[in-house]
Amino acid sequence: MSNQVVTRTLKASICNHSQVCDDLDSHGFAASKLWNVGRWTISRVWDAIGHIPDADELCSYLKTHERYADLHSQSSQRVLQELGEAFVSWYEQDDPEANPPGYRKHGDDHPRSTMTWKNQGFKLDTQYNRVRLSKGTNMKESRYAADYILCEYTLQADDQTLDAVENVQTVRAVWTGEQWELHFVCKTRIEAPETPGEKTAGVDLGICNTAAVSVGDETLLYPGNALKEDAHYFRQQEYDTEGENGPSDHAEWARQKKSRRQEHFLHALSKDIVEQCADRGVETIAVGHPKNIRDDQDWGRHGNKRLHDWAFETLLNHIEYKAHERGIDVVRVDEAGLKTSKTCCDCGTEANSNRVERGLYVCANCDLVANSDLNAAENMRKTVTPSPAKDRSNGCLAQPSVYLFDKSTGQVAPQERVVP
Repeated sequence: MSNQVVTRTLKASICNHSQVCDDLDSHGFAASKLWNVGRWTISRVWDAIGHIPDADELCSYLKTHERYADLHSQSSQRVLQELGEAFVSWYEQDDPEANPPGYRKHGDDHPRSTMTWKNQGFKLDTQYNRVRLSKGTNMKESRYAADYILCEYTLQADDQTLDAVENVQTVRAVWTGEQWELHFVCKTRIEAPETPGEKTAGVDLGICNTAAVSVGDETLLYPGNALKEDAHYFRQQEYDTEGENGPSDHAEWARQKKSRRQEHFLHALSKDIVEQCADRGVETIAVGHPKNIRDDQDWGRHGNKRLHDWAFETLLNHIEYKAHERGIDVVRVDEAGLKTSKTCCDCGTEANSNRVERGLYVCANCDLVANSDLNAAENMRKTVTPSPAKDRSNGCLAQPSVYLFDKSTGQVAPQERVVP
């Protein structure tokens, strides 16, 4: 076994919520106001000189603004960094239909934004499960006000403790729509097997099928139906309740709910992929990295929207860190360079016509019949294993095991097969 240090986010419930919720509300509202000040500043500079200020420039501009002192200095920096990152993400999409980040305001009301305290802004007491969060200067002005918010917490996972971590890097207070909860971002040391196996696996990421996995003698397919259903439902909920003064409370709830469900889906999916590979003695996973897929071509209005909504990078990151915990190496493969979706994994023939239907790949040269996503996954595997055809049969590429996400349990499970 080998020791590895990894970054983890541990969620915790606040035990004395009634005592601290007013202070957390005040800081959450203050974070939204600072976001709006930053958003207005960006618009002013953008209109004047055609330049979008980055996070460092925003912090420099607004360091003396009265709203900056509503939060601890590091917390204010983080709000403006998030705004800068949101503009970078919007700009990189290069999508004329995408709107830039907006203001956080519902009429005359402000929503509760997430606050982040870095190492100088909090003090942790793991013996009594308490954390002290520093207030902003403006929040300390009352003679009766304390200089900090003292939260008592309970970690939501029974098998986790903060005593076992290397260090806690940041603490976030997150509004769930009903109450506040704490997220501890920390470094923790884990034990991982040094040599889990000798096999290789290829993973192709997509939209219709979120992931297709080839382990040589077995293939696994993970349809993205649950993710697409959530995206459609919550987008309708959001659009139907959009107000003249920005998103309504229900629209904001829909966005947060969709984000949380997507994050859970990606965690459950990546966990199952890595566990399936580990159970089969996989040592190296080659994952397709569709980093330029949004720039390759115009996929149409709806196709472009689905691509921009899809969290390729997030799923990749989840697979990587979960695999490293198991001692499995992950290699990112540039799909564009290999043309994995057009090339036959058996004979290497490249032809667009081989994809006769959306999910079917038929090679005109060697008569291989395969699921098109699994053909791509096998091409990924070829990048890390010399002779992949020797340890598999072509039949498994056409008849994969299907794993579905069960919304009732929140877990991924194999689809039951009907025996005739």
